[in-house]
Amino acid sequence: MLRLDHVDVCYGSFKALSDISMTVDTGELVVLLGANGAGKSTLFKAISGLVRPASGDIRFEDKHLNDMKASAVVSAGVVQCAEGRELFPQMSVLQNLMMGAYVHRRDSAGNKKRLNEVLELFPILNDKADQPAGSLSGGQQQMVAIGRAMMSRPRLLMLDEPSLGLAPLVVKQMFEIIQQINSLGTTVLLAEQNAFAALKIADRAYVMENGHLVLEGDREMMLGNEQVRKAYIGA
Repeated sequence: MLRLDHVDVCYGSFKALSDISMTVDTGELVVLLGANGAGKSTLFKAISGLVRPASGDIRFEDKHLNDMKASAVVSAGVVQCAEGRELFPQMSVLQNLMMGAYVHRRDSAGNKKRLNEVLELFPILNDKADQPAGSLSGGQQQMVAIGRAMMSRPRLLMLDEPSLGLAPLVVKQMFEIIQQINSLGTTVLLAEQNAFAALKIADRAYVMENGHLVLEGDREMMLGNEQVRKAYIGA
């Protein structure tokens, strides 16, 4: 479904990503592990069309994403839920959700159907629909951010650090929802520092360090890998 071949991304003379090759197959839930500054967000931006690769190829299904605008990447079915949520705090929850439907703005019936599906995933948002998004708790704001991304009808949903700053109980709930989204048919690429929680729901994982992919394996291999355990889980 998604394939990256030898992708480099540079910011001026600084090479942020170096020789990235990876795949995400249809229906998978793939986790990208790495500390702050490892390059996870830059990789997401390259896939999303927010930064241009200096070299290499990014392909989604039959489309080359390298030279596509970010809006065209969304239309192709690749949708990113950014780190930090990036909601419109003064706008209502419902207005924030409907911003995600902009790419499908001519399909009002389809948007209504998708909104109902999102509110089934996040029932609390139905109760909060008319409240300003900025008035919600951190966990509820993350639900709005994921719900807004789902309104774009992704075939590949990219989630950048969705557990960041959330209480442990909320983190558990968030990962259960992500697993449910995947089980309902949406392929997921999840960037996370919370390795243990992420790996428990993953099919496969990659480890990123200093702009390089340094390790790849399935869930069992990663959970049992001493290097991964020491760096991200705890010995």
